[in-house]
Parts: sequence; structure tokens; C-alpha cells
Amino acid sequence: MNFENSLAFATQLDEQDPLSHFRSQFLFPKHNGKDAIYLCGNSLGLQPKALSQYIAEQLQVWRDYAVEGWFQAEQPWLTYHQQLKAPLARIVGALPQEVTVMNSLTVNLHLLLVSFYQPTAKRYKILMEGGAFPSDQYAVESQVRFHGYAPDDAIIEVHPRPGEATLRTQDITEAISQHANELALVLFSGINYYTGQFFDLETITKAGHQAGAYVGFDLAHAAGNVPLELHKWGADFASWCSYKYMNSGPGGISGVFVNEKHFDNTELKRFAGWWGYHNESRFQMEPGFKPEFGAEGWQVSTSPILLMAAHKASLDIFEQAGSVSALRQKSLKLTAYLAFLIQQINERQGEELFKIITPDDASQRGAQLSVICKRNGKAIFDYLVTKGVIGDWREPDVIRLSPVPLYNSFTDVFEAAKALTEAASNN
Repeated sequence: MNFENSLAFATQLDEQDPLSHFRSQFLFPKHNGKDAIYLCGNSLGLQPKALSQYIAEQLQVWRDYAVEGWFQAEQPWLTYHQQLKAPLARIVGALPQEVTVMNSLTVNLHLLLVSFYQPTAKRYKILMEGGAFPSDQYAVESQVRFHGYAPDDAIIEVHPRPGEATLRTQDITEAISQHANELALVLFSGINYYTGQFFDLETITKAGHQAGAYVGFDLAHAAGNVPLELHKWGADFASWCSYKYMNSGPGGISGVFVNEKHFDNTELKRFAGWWGYHNESRFQMEPGFKPEFGAEGWQVSTSPILLMAAHKASLDIFEQAGSVSALRQKSLKLTAYLAFLIQQINERQGEELFKIITPDDASQRGAQLSVICKRNGKAIFDYLVTKGVIGDWREPDVIRLSPVPLYNSFTDVFEAAKALTEAASNN
């Protein structure tokens, strides 16, 4: 598409957008009495307007039924989590029995690593991307230490080549091949939080399996953002949060994926809890853990109903929007328009003041653009805030801007770029 740098063009794109009406289902923070230009869904998604109603309904069940809410409510709490499985399966490309919701992301990564990081004297190393989100780094460091290994020896990090900001798939697969005899696990992000790079998860999975390792993913920045096919790709496991692109509230409940090929693998260790016990005999309270079939067998603690209600409010909007591919098509156009407008600013400045480090190839990025400010970066970011443009700042010099297809408009993108133009001129 040939883009134009004008409000009229952005407005025209909004008028042609078949998803534009979903914007009205979200609550925007205010700036000077108007909706702020919110481009921070990569960090925290907006609140669905219906969320308060979904939670209020469960509070009423609690009021009216108390403990009997687990059994007597219209949507009994005992099986409430099962309503979320099919929508989630569609978002991450899984079978319904391969997903469930529980805990928070890093807790789930630890629980999954109990099963899928089983080091031996020969195979004990974990390969991951350099510059992964710190929580992943800390989790992996603690896991290898727990098993008696030194992180400097047991963790292999793959970094971009000198002078490059993002990883080449070839370098990832070559690193896997190089360490094939030592690898117990390949653990990658779906999208790198800092650069916004969407990794080739299918190719990484294939390479990891060829090396004889398990392969898992942290999909915090990918779930609800980009098309995923976890079952088709053959990934062993994955986990994600729900508060970014899935708009389910700060610290919202996490989801997990376990490939069905592992359901009957009795050699996989796991940390067990009552909620993962076989459903039909759970209340017999017998000793000896018997896991429920599927990903639910990895559950540990009782379902947090209010968090699940918040999650359901957002998942129902995803269901209304239809396939992830429809959202993806709009996302590609929104992000491309933002990239075009940033390039226009550079041309006006006569220099590359703003360098986009997120890949140019649309297949290698989601809704996020990470932009290096080559001078006065923090002052430019602070100026955007005064104009009601909400992105986020990452030291030392990166602004992340993420137009989300469910609630952002092309006009949002145009106005954000207009503010960025003013910021460049004033700083």
C-alpha cells in the first residue's frame, strides 16, 4: 500500500477498517479530557468495558452461593477454567486439551521446567536468546543452579552479530547444531521484549528436536499478537501472560501449553497439586497423585475465579473478532504505517534521528516497533507524554510503540507520529 502522511488518509483507513468498532469496547486513559493515544499494549493492554460486569457477576455468585458457587452457580467455579480453553487454543494454535490457565508466567515456566529440563551428565545445557527478558534469565539461572550446574557453563546465549540489533535464524540453528550433544532444552521468547523481533519458532523447534532437546517458548509478547501454531510446529511446551495483548488486567492469569505427545509420558516429572488431580476422583481425597488428562494435569492450585473472569471478558472480544489472521492483517498495516511515518520524520530532519531496530520484514515482527533515539531520547519520550502519547521507555535510548489492532486506530498512529515530529523539532 502507498501510505500518505495526512490526517485525511489516516481517517480514510479507519473508515475502511472492518475491526474499528472494537475500539469502543475498551476504556482509554484520559489526557486533558480526551482519550490518550495509547501505544503501550506490549506492556499492559487496555481494560475491556465489560470486565467490571464479568467480575461483578462472580462477586454476586460468591454473595448468593458462598462455597456452593463451586457447584451450584450457572457457571460453576469448579469448571470455570474450561470455558477459556477453546478460545485460548485458537489464539496459540493448539488443541483445547493442550492448554489451560493457571498461576503467573514465571511460576508456570518454573513448573514446566520441572518437567522439561531434566539434565543428565551429558545433556544439561539450555540455549536461549541473549537479552531475554530478565525474569526468564533469572528463572533459568535458578533452575540450572538447583540442579547443581553453574549458569556460565550450563546456559548458552545466542546474541546478534556485531553491529546488528536482532538475531538471524541461521545463527540460532547453527548454535543449536553446534551444541547438539550437550543440549537438554532450547527455551526462546516468541518475541523479544526489547527489539520486538518475532522469532521463527517453527524452525527453532525443528532444529531443537533434531538436536535431541526439548523446545519451549515464553510467549509473553506473542500470544494475542501474532499467529501461532504450537501444535503444528510440535513445540513441547509454552507459557504466556494475559495482561499484554490479551488485555486481562495487571498481573492477570497465565496460560500454558503442553503438547499432547507428552500426556502419557510417565517419565516426565512434575510438581503436583490438588487442582491437577484427575477430575472425576479428585474429591475422594486419596493419596498418590493421578494427573488429569492433558495440560490440566500440570495445574497445581485452585482456580482464581476473579482473575479468570477478567480473562474471559477479553477472550470473548477475541472470539467476536474472529480469527487471529483478521487481527494480524490490521496489525501489519498499522505497524507499517507507523514505520512509514517515522521514516518521513527522518527525511524531514535530514538524518536518521529515529532508528527502528525491529525487523523490516513484517513476518519477523508483531505490533511493536522499538525505536532508538539517537539524541535527547528521554526528553523526546517525555515530550510525547505531555502530548498524551503513551508508549514506554527502555534504557538507554529506546522508545517502544505498539499499535494494537483491537483498539488502536490509524488516526492514533498519525497523531503519535505528529507528536514525535514536534518532539524532534523541539529537542
